[in-house]
Amino acid sequence: MKKAIAIAALALCAVTVPAAAGLCAAPAVQIVSVQAAVLRQGSTGGEVKEVQRRLKQWGYYTGAVDGIFGSGTRRAVLSFQKKNGLAADGIVGKATYKALGMNDSYQALAGGGSGTGQYNSSDLYLMAKAIYAEGRGECYTGQVAIGAVILNRVKSPSFPNTVAGVIYQPGAFTAVSDGQINLEPNQTAYDAARDAMNGWDPTYGCLYYYNPAVATSAWIFSRPTVIVIGKHVFAM
Repeated sequence: MKKAIAIAALALCAVTVPAAAGLCAAPAVQIVSVQAAVLRQGSTGGEVKEVQRRLKQWGYYTGAVDGIFGSGTRRAVLSFQKKNGLAADGIVGKATYKALGMNDSYQALAGGGSGTGQYNSSDLYLMAKAIYAEGRGECYTGQVAIGAVILNRVKSPSFPNTVAGVIYQPGAFTAVSDGQINLEPNQTAYDAARDAMNGWDPTYGCLYYYNPAVATSAWIFSRPTVIVIGKHVFAM
């Protein structure tokens, strides 16, 4: 973690006041699977952003990774489809998702299961970014643990019920406020995010973590410690 903050440090260097205090509470809801959509010019959202990111990484796309499927994205999709022997229609459907390696989106359209359950490829990308922003100096298990804490919060009725909601909860995460969330994750962060989504929880259900060397909140030290991994104490 880069700095201590008064509200201390959980999954991304932050701690939220208990729900009993009236903050960070969210109604109990059932988490449902996110269904991928067929993407075409005019589409927007996280799936589009992930398509753009992959196409840009491979040299097909030169525009902004902004989640807006415009003419530039369509041209990049067409080029990718032609190069990979797909029907060149500029539309991202099952075959193109599969060729892009977006297996969760492909499985959602195909009606099958996916390795990351109710999470889609946009969640995977955001999780990897969060893990990289906060845990790139930690051991691999410690990086998986960061992802597990985020997912444990998603499942808890006291926090937002989506990956994006947890990570972008207003005022919660230093990595968001200081811009580190915008760093591109490496393969290790992707692997850690995928392992967390596939059910590996080295924290045994923890909702918080902090670095005792920099944490300043008395409240976080009152949380029951479950395990120490690397520089972080994971707590309930």
